[in-house]
Amino acid sequence: MTPGRPVPPPLGKPLVVGDETADTSPSKPAAAKGMPTLAAAYGATSAVSGLVPLTVARRVPKEDDVEIEIDFCGLCHSDVHATRGEWGVQNYPLIPGHEIVGRVRSVGSAVDDFAPGDLVGVGCLVDSCRECGSCLEGLEQYCERGNVGTYGVKDPRNGDAITQGGYSTSVVVDRRFVLRVPEGLDPAAAAPLLCAGITTYSPLRYFDVEDGDVVGVVGLGGLGHMAVKIAKAMGARVVVFTTSDAKFEAAIELGADEVILSKDPEAMEGANRSIDVIIDTVAAPHDLNPYFRALRLNGALFQLGLPPTDMPPVSPGALIRRRLSYAGSLIGGIAETQEMLEFCAEHGVVSDVEVVTARQLNEAYDRMVAGDVKYRFVLDTKTLQPASEKADI
Repeated sequence: MTPGRPVPPPLGKPLVVGDETADTSPSKPAAAKGMPTLAAAYGATSAVSGLVPLTVARRVPKEDDVEIEIDFCGLCHSDVHATRGEWGVQNYPLIPGHEIVGRVRSVGSAVDDFAPGDLVGVGCLVDSCRECGSCLEGLEQYCERGNVGTYGVKDPRNGDAITQGGYSTSVVVDRRFVLRVPEGLDPAAAAPLLCAGITTYSPLRYFDVEDGDVVGVVGLGGLGHMAVKIAKAMGARVVVFTTSDAKFEAAIELGADEVILSKDPEAMEGANRSIDVIIDTVAAPHDLNPYFRALRLNGALFQLGLPPTDMPPVSPGALIRRRLSYAGSLIGGIAETQEMLEFCAEHGVVSDVEVVTARQLNEAYDRMVAGDVKYRFVLDTKTLQPASEKADI
């Protein structure tokens, strides 16, 4: 375990100003010819509308763009928060979805690293400033000027249009933010890798988890089950912490070596000084101090779950006495996400999914909120209605 392992080198798709094949000025988008493509979609028209059929006009591809025919799109819990207006004011209509897998339909004249028919993916990012220190290091998720998310935000390189996500039959994305999905991966089960997969892979990679390390996973939902699978593929011994007796068998089936009932004080005491890295995926307030006691010297706890209210106080003494780190981590950069996809293909790691139709989306949202999914929903975009003759967005 080596804390602070650097991210992989940038991909062969330059992210810096000076790329001679593209106009990188946000205020001067490159000219494009033709007409926008009308795509069928599902999205929200207000915070209380639920998900309804919509038609979205996808921009005319520019010379650096890739047009993708979407096959599957994962459903992330953040989609629920966004469409229901639970994360602040939203721009409606809003099409969610940032776990996109499909086939290249067409490419711009400057694109030479993708071709029609390629299996590709788009994750949580579709652009960044490409100039700041974070972007130049391949850490676009931490763009110092603000990255451009796949849905619900202004896209400065395209006239400040609001980005619209993957609950749709197609999307157009700059080649620098398109990922190559290995053909050996099941496309539906690979879709959640573009959010849940990279979110858990990145902190494990940052600490260079390897054979002999012990990784703790708090929570066994969409993120937690990916953390178990990826940590095991890295060679770690995996310990799952859960508040539910009912999840013991499921954790073992996923590959966990041990399961600890976190509400049992004796069981938690038995885990004292036994874990190198803990991945905390719980999105509800909970006491972290018992988990700090489970960490060894120089251990780290990564907070991935985002509770809606404040967490109980952390005892500084718990950190000081063992030189522990308490850190957060946000998805991953483009190069690291590509590395993750190749790692998952090599080790046969995909998400456990339930594929749903467009008409099941609202039910799936309610089931996500209730925790009734094992472990991720994925939309089959072939079940979307035909696009109308006029765009809603």
